Amino acid sequence: MTDEHERRDHLQTLERGLAVIAAYAGRGPLLGVGELGALTGLSKPIVRRIMLTLERLGYARSSAGQFALTPKVLALGYAYLSSVRLTDVARPLMEELTDEIGVGTSLAALDGRDVVYVDRVQRGRVTSINLAVGTRLPAHATSMGHVLMAYAAPADLEAVLGSAPLPALTESTLTDPAALRARLTVVRDRGWDAVDQELEIGRRSAAAPVFDSDGRAIAALSLSCGTLECSMDRLIGEYLPPLRAAASAISEALGGGLRAG
Repeated sequence: MTDEHERRDHLQTLERGLAVIAAYAGRGPLLGVGELGALTGLSKPIVRRIMLTLERLGYARSSAGQFALTPKVLALGYAYLSSVRLTDVARPLMEELTDEIGVGTSLAALDGRDVVYVDRVQRGRVTSINLAVGTRLPAHATSMGHVLMAYAAPADLEAVLGSAPLPALTESTLTDPAALRARLTVVRDRGWDAVDQELEIGRRSAAAPVFDSDGRAIAALSLSCGTLECSMDRLIGEYLPPLRAAASAISEALGGGLRAG
């Protein structure tokens, strides 16, 4: 990239804003415009505009002519940590869970009308569907999809329910949007879901949400078992508690334990 291209793509305002935020490291919590100017080499008017903008956005607060950062700034760091560390954090906990219960576990995210597998731990063959990382499954027919839709933003939920008919994959698949919405209300209230042959005949699954530091359900942790070796009572009574515990541990490691109440 040439110097001209670098200058064209360089956003100086963003650079200055980040420099002001970084100036608080090891100092503060309250700093005046003059102090911030001296620390960053920026003029007082520029610093003042930056801090007023941060204040309007909720990243700073003012007191007696000085400014302090707010906890919302932590979200900038957690956004990175969550995106980079999700599978790194989840993998050992998924392996422990799979070894404990003897059932394969999966981690998936919501993408439009589908759930997409981002990681999977498998001990032997568990399903007739090839569930490699990157596999997409219809969200409306899976426990993972139900969990993620239950906590999704309204626009994301409408992308699943409002854009096209929901296909029936088995006789048990929920295809009525109103019935599915009612199911999602239950899922959100109890914090988990289990499906009985809604995606595939002969398979049952359960899922629990994984939260980031902002309280968003960024993924769902799930397990799947065959109907011959796993009744719904066993799925919910024996497998679900350790699954939920593992999902909570992943959330806590990602900063989910710091969510505001």
